[in-house]
Amino acid sequence: MQYSKIVGIGHHVPERVVTNDELSTMMDTNNEWIIERTGIEERRWIDPAKDTVANMAAKASRMAFERAGVTAEDIDFIVFATITSDYYFPGSGVLLQRELGLESIPAMDIKNACSGFIYALSTADQFIRTGMYKNVLVIGAEIQSTALDLTTRGRGTAVIFGDGAGAAVLQPSDELGILSTHLHSDGRFAEELYVKDPGSSRPHEERQPEQILDTSGFKVYMNGNLVFKHAVVRFMEVINEALTANNMSKEDIDLLIPHQANLRISNYIQQKMQLGDDKVYNNIMRYGNTTAGSIPIAMSEAFDEGKIKPGDTVCMAAFGSGFTWASALLKW
Repeated sequence: MQYSKIVGIGHHVPERVVTNDELSTMMDTNNEWIIERTGIEERRWIDPAKDTVANMAAKASRMAFERAGVTAEDIDFIVFATITSDYYFPGSGVLLQRELGLESIPAMDIKNACSGFIYALSTADQFIRTGMYKNVLVIGAEIQSTALDLTTRGRGTAVIFGDGAGAAVLQPSDELGILSTHLHSDGRFAEELYVKDPGSSRPHEERQPEQILDTSGFKVYMNGNLVFKHAVVRFMEVINEALTANNMSKEDIDLLIPHQANLRISNYIQQKMQLGDDKVYNNIMRYGNTTAGSIPIAMSEAFDEGKIKPGDTVCMAAFGSGFTWASALLKW
């Protein structure tokens, strides 16, 4: 049986470090308030003069290429997960293709928010298993700092989000690689975590820039308590689903990499599963929630730190807007 395997991983984050103390100069908040509610100490924000979703993704990709022993010219398919593409359309997949100097190969965009990278990984996995593509580049990347409401009104979300990109190269393998992926959604809760505009479902006159006086629809709305309650349930369900599908138990997990939404969620899952600190990787303290970028950035850093070794069983899980949730179980 042919598997797909991650053969290279990379990441890139902007240079600018934004501390909680800096945010406290913009809105009514403080370091202790943010850490208590989110676990975040700092995050990275882009320089709009030089950073784009596509060029951050290109930098992460080149790191992944080097580790995989491939070049950009070897890539025959791009799957790009982001909700903050550089343009309303086209998506950032083709912009990354251009950044890498490639032509003609397909580029697909995935818009599943915090679950986006696992959805993209699952898509790439299926294409490799069918034999259609041999070197697939999977991306999770976001720029959220430019759309945040940096006032006290928006502090519930403004303190959470950061910018960054992660990349993985997948190839076919006769050895174990991605064992299974598990994808779910429930659109009944779509408006509990969303950005309304620029949507296409409003009358023409309401969508014209010169008519827009209330810009709140362009900011993130999140029902934080409801999201937390659903997240802790769905995280557990989808992790257990992956373990059951592969006849494994929590003791078989060498490293759990959860989506970096909130350190309280990660800690809750760790406690419920009775996993040691060495079994769960978190970096939200340094980067905040980078949405689709969070899992590949964390996976790349864990690899850098020697916390992922050949033969390890790695579990990834995410929950986010949609609601969507997903997991992936793999052998490194």
